Amino acid sequence: METLRFTYQGGRPATGKAPEISGVLGSGNLEVLVEPADLGGALHVEVLTAAVGFGRIWQAVMDDFFARWPLGDVRISINDAGATPAVVSLRLDQALEAFEKGTP
Repeated sequence: METLRFTYQGGRPATGKAPEISGVLGSGNLEVLVEPADLGGALHVEVLTAAVGFGRIWQAVMDDFFARWPLGDVRISINDAGATPAVVSLRLDQALEAFEKGTP
C-alpha cells in the first residue's frame, strides 16, 4: 500500500457544508470522501492505493482535477481499489458535484 498526498492553493471557497461519499470500496470501484475543512484555503487530497509507484500518474490526475474543480478548504480522501485514472476522474467529478449541491 502507498499513501500519496497532494495540496493545492488558490482555489475558491467550496459551497459544500457536509461530507459526501461516493463509491463503495470492495465493490470493485473506488471510494471518495469529500469534506469541508479549515485548511487556510487549500485543497488537500490523500490517496490510499495498492498500486505502488504510480505517483506521477496520480499527480497528473490530481492536477487535471484541480484545474476543473479549483476549490479551497476541502479535504478529499480516496481509496482507489486499483481504479484506472479515467474511473478516478469520473468518481471525483461525481463526488464534487454532490458535495457542492449538498445532496444527501
